[in-house]
Amino acid sequence: MVANSGPVASEVKALVSGSTDESRRVVCAEEQPVAFRYNGFPHGVMMATPDDLLDFAYGFSLTEGIIDRASDIEGVASAQGDAGIAIDISLGAASLHRYLAARRIRQLRGNTSCGLCGVEDLADVRRPPLRTPSIFSPEREAMARALHELRDWQPLSRATHGAHAAAWASAEGAIQLVREDVGRHNALDKLIGAGLRGGFDTSSGFCAITSRCSFEMVQKALVAGFSALVAASAPTGMAIRTARTSGLFLATLSRDHPPLIFAQRGCFAGQRPSG
Repeated sequence: MVANSGPVASEVKALVSGSTDESRRVVCAEEQPVAFRYNGFPHGVMMATPDDLLDFAYGFSLTEGIIDRASDIEGVASAQGDAGIAIDISLGAASLHRYLAARRIRQLRGNTSCGLCGVEDLADVRRPPLRTPSIFSPEREAMARALHELRDWQPLSRATHGAHAAAWASAEGAIQLVREDVGRHNALDKLIGAGLRGGFDTSSGFCAITSRCSFEMVQKALVAGFSALVAASAPTGMAIRTARTSGLFLATLSRDHPPLIFAQRGCFAGQRPSG
């Protein structure tokens, strides 16, 4: 059984700048070390919001390349300790054999910035090229609707101003599911895990993220089988090139300007983003 462990936010006292005695109570997002173990073998430790941990287990396992489908996992259990949360994932025989064959002795230390901690060689950065399973380009109105509705689906962010969100929206832009976390990669992994467990239909709709869109965010979207990724902040050049190569629709949203489309299938082929 997997249960959320501890509060996702807490109230602290902060001294008002320029004052020696005036203070204010502020709500802060919480994070805890979350250790992933597969059939007893330690794999990695991520700093994450202690919420939606079952989704996190499935999404992380998929984007790490450990599983291909939800049925590859036979069970998930979690335990809260003094140092953090341990998530034990039981793999089926075939998946376990593949995991052990590919496993190397390393310590993965994840954080909310680079997303590549634990990678040992440059050749490990890029995975085999992926192609999106379908062609889908959300309309401008759908993207704008998703951005507008997303505000009402982020209780942790509203309370703390310190959390990222990843959302799944219908083709028309209606928000269907949102996952939040202090880490943008974690939020996307949680959303992916929820979809893998049947939370929404990935064949129709698009993913919206409140963070910047880096290369790893595009990779995760591709592994999850998403056809479109819409970000609230600008993508990196590597993210754009990866999306264009893979046929992933990639756009950024703005509250003041029309969305910018950086990649979609059939366009920008072979081009490099210009400065």
